[in-house]
Amino acid sequence: MPANSEFKERVLAVVAAIPRGRVMTYGQIAALCGSPRAARIVGGIAHTADQSLPWQRVVNKSGGMAVGYPGGTVGHQKNLEREGVEFVNGHINLEKYLWHPTN
Repeated sequence: MPANSEFKERVLAVVAAIPRGRVMTYGQIAALCGSPRAARIVGGIAHTADQSLPWQRVVNKSGGMAVGYPGGTVGHQKNLEREGVEFVNGHINLEKYLWHPTN
């Protein structure tokens, strides 16, 4: 599993690029950064990294909100709703909102 600064820098760059009103999953980011089984590490980076990045745009694999997000799942949802993301039963439709960056 990655624990190096290169992986972290790649994660931060991907998160910074997620457009307003779109989301990516922790696992999707991990895979894009070269370690598909490192979703939890991406979550750990979210807790310690620059909070000015759009971490609200990172969700779990089922489109659910992060418990550890500032303000909890409610705060996470409110921040995405401000960007126009719609929710059904606390989850978003990943088919509609999931962002697939092109490299």
